[in-house]
Amino acid sequence: MTSDKTKPQQFSLTTPLYYVNDVPHMGSAYTTMVADVIARFKRLKGLSVLSITGTDEHGQKIQRTAVEKGLDPQEHCDRIVASFEDLWQKLNIQYDRFSRTTDQRHEVIVKEFFQRVYDNGDIYLAQQQGWYCVACEEFKEKRELLEDGCCPLHPNKKAEWRDEENYFFRLSKYQEALETLYQEHREFIEPESRRNEILNFVSQGLQDFSISRVNIDWGFPIPVDPNHTIYVWFDALLGYVTALLDGDQEPTLENALSQWWPINLHLIGKDILRFHAVYWPAMLMSAKLPLPRQIFGHGFLTKDGQKMGKSLGNTLNPFDLVDRYGSDAVRYYFLKEIECGRDGDFNETRFVNVLNADLANDLGNLLNRTLGMTKKYCQGVIPQVTEFPPDHPLKTIGKNLEERVTKAYETLRFDNGCEEIFNLIRASNKFIDEQAPWRLFKEKKQGEVEAILAAVLESVRLSAYLLSPIIPNLSNNIYQQLGLSVDFNDGDRVHQTAPFIQHSQWGKIKVNHILAKPQPIFARLDLPEEEST
Repeated sequence: MTSDKTKPQQFSLTTPLYYVNDVPHMGSAYTTMVADVIARFKRLKGLSVLSITGTDEHGQKIQRTAVEKGLDPQEHCDRIVASFEDLWQKLNIQYDRFSRTTDQRHEVIVKEFFQRVYDNGDIYLAQQQGWYCVACEEFKEKRELLEDGCCPLHPNKKAEWRDEENYFFRLSKYQEALETLYQEHREFIEPESRRNEILNFVSQGLQDFSISRVNIDWGFPIPVDPNHTIYVWFDALLGYVTALLDGDQEPTLENALSQWWPINLHLIGKDILRFHAVYWPAMLMSAKLPLPRQIFGHGFLTKDGQKMGKSLGNTLNPFDLVDRYGSDAVRYYFLKEIECGRDGDFNETRFVNVLNADLANDLGNLLNRTLGMTKKYCQGVIPQVTEFPPDHPLKTIGKNLEERVTKAYETLRFDNGCEEIFNLIRASNKFIDEQAPWRLFKEKKQGEVEAILAAVLESVRLSAYLLSPIIPNLSNNIYQQLGLSVDFNDGDRVHQTAPFIQHSQWGKIKVNHILAKPQPIFARLDLPEEEST
């Protein structure tokens, strides 16, 4: 691949640049939540992070959609982009750059990149014949279409016959180089199932692909032939590069790639895996630029076990979901209940049950009753207990929890990380029930009471800290009730106010604060009436 010149304390990641033919759906929200959790965890550890999201705004589908709505294409794009920005705010997504392919600076970057590849002899003009799916923005072979001539991904839209000249990129030239990349850098494509998909695809032999369209003016004209418009992948993928420019930088490839490139992680849905794991590295090789470090393709979402779609009437509106339940609830369910990399299902009954069991009962009730006992038995002051026996049950679970949870975050196994943390929370509930501090208090064993409460509150604090990338607002609430002034939404400063080396360890925080009246951190959820009847 490339020599590692990235500073060790620096991490850059991207979501896809989402296509603006319609408002964001739950799949887009899922990808962006995962990216946000990764970015937050890296910041918690003290890394300098650049988190990129954005929109892909060119192409025939956009142009047609705008016409159908009686809008100028740019006006249509602006409206849809506003909906993405609104949803990301509702979901508490902390991105650093929002890349739009209609940005004037992006055109400069695209044309410079195109010229590099053209000068390398990897772009040529040829005739293209075939069935074209406008919704996919892609030519399809006859065998790929349904009997009625529709694309399987868009069964309500017939493919159109095209016979036109296009410019092509010599993807076939990079067959061997790509195979070497995959062999020498197994980590380049994750998870393993996605890597196997790409190995199988490439082994069948790579075909050159079209990078221009005629009779479309919504996009950038090709520098060497203005009768052609640059097609989506030679435009959209460069949006990752444009996003790296600082606000006042001149838009050149050299400037864009000077600080944050290569990208550490492209996080995408598996439907666009081929374009990121095959087309993109080949394009970069042609332009003689370093390659990104990793492509991670996650799975699809279903609802109640069925594929989501407007025709089935079972879409899941992310705006409604977050308005009804709150951002932390939505973030927790999708990160905890879905193994990142596999397909995952949303069921509202299970959603409510999981949130009530984990956040309201196990975590929220544990904190609330322990703080109540602290107020009753310790004058509302968290006891300062300096020593716990080596075989203390909570200390035993908590002492290496940071290592296990870090591994889960680093490998995108957030489900495992949540399970590790909730092992400590459940053990704390069991511990306080078995130790019965209320009985010990009556027996005037104050020292034992203080040790029990201190151990449980420290376990809750550690759990809140390690969960903060997923449920930052709830973690803030827990820390505040423990008398600790930390804001987990404070981006790049959070590692200064709550250093990972200290706060991620069980028993390292010494607290001696007078506490306010305990307040429930997570109210139990109820199903909508139509679900519960």
